[in-house]
Amino acid sequence: MTSEIKSNLPLWKLVLIVAISTFGIGIVGYGVWNVISYNQSITSKSNQTKSKNIEGLFPIEQDNKYGYIDKTGKIVINPQFDNFREFSEGLAAVKIGKKWGYIDKIGKIAINPQFEEAGSKFSQGLALVKISDKYGYIDKTGKIAINPQFDYESSDFFEELALVKINHKYGYIDKTGKIAINPVFDYASNKFSEELALVRIGDKFGYIDKTGKIVINPQFDGASTEFFEGLALVKIGNKRGYIDITGNIVINPQFDEASSEFSEGLSAVRIGDKYGYIDKTGKIVINPQFDGSSIGFSEGLSSVKIGDKWGYIDKTGKVVINPQFDDAKELSEGLARVKIGRKYGYIDKTGKIIINPQFDDARELSEGLALVKIGEKYGYINKTGKYIWNPARIFH
Repeated sequence: MTSEIKSNLPLWKLVLIVAISTFGIGIVGYGVWNVISYNQSITSKSNQTKSKNIEGLFPIEQDNKYGYIDKTGKIVINPQFDNFREFSEGLAAVKIGKKWGYIDKIGKIAINPQFEEAGSKFSQGLALVKISDKYGYIDKTGKIAINPQFDYESSDFFEELALVKINHKYGYIDKTGKIAINPVFDYASNKFSEELALVRIGDKFGYIDKTGKIVINPQFDGASTEFFEGLALVKIGNKRGYIDITGNIVINPQFDEASSEFSEGLSAVRIGDKYGYIDKTGKIVINPQFDGSSIGFSEGLSSVKIGDKWGYIDKTGKVVINPQFDDAKELSEGLARVKIGRKYGYIDKTGKIIINPQFDDARELSEGLALVKIGEKYGYINKTGKYIWNPARIFH
């Protein structure tokens, strides 16, 4: 059976994916249903972050140039740039000609365009940039804080450490540029979760702490990069289960598929060809009976597939919105994206259609707006379906 993977990208991240090929850690290549496995293809997963912090500004395109609007659709920064990144810590990377620099939230150049590439954001006061084919870090004044010396797959800082790649191995540096954890791993996660980071040695996965000490021995055929509600998904052979932060197996590997996330206390799993839900003890709370499932619960509901249609259940497994949709996404800010025929619209938690299906694609609400696609053009709507920014050509 082909997995029904439901992964919702926040509108800003969709824009980034459509608009640019962001650089940074490019080594996570799995859907939320799966763990990272040794033999998987290596592609970017930064698209799947749940962060919605876009600091109140939304990118737009006009006459082949990019700018930013606020939530009302008012142009705050006139379209004038050849490419863009998101705002973080008050700054956004923009491209003018062939060089990248940074602007502030009124559009003033804060750091002159001078870099071959610029990272997706400032993190803990530093941003990743490329100079002469190597990557280093600048501070918010544009001063080089860590000399360019690292390979492509380096990351933003997270909890005082950043992942770097040196001679095909992964390690971590601190904010002074000093090696904090020697590059000895064949894979390493770009951030720590519950003070632990996923690493691979050979073909097995385990976890290290912030000193580089192995806390959970590499023993798994796959593992999730993050702990959710204290548990991480692991793969042994062809089965999935869960461990705690000490490495103890809390839920025995027994599932053919499992979500890497516990959300609202439950996780979706597949046994055979049916999907159900377990709690954090591994107890089956909702019997496997569905033909597809979203990754978990959001605002008390989860989308499920019965036959060839999608509907929604509550946390008792009761169907609260009858299966009637050709696709159904998670709730966000009180609305969920659904597909009828070939068009997307939005429903509320009762199943009432709030915004008629009319879009060729649509993203979840973020800060009150949603990115929608008609033909090859993208625009923004608010929660009533009113256009805040009329569809323009596809972002590049």
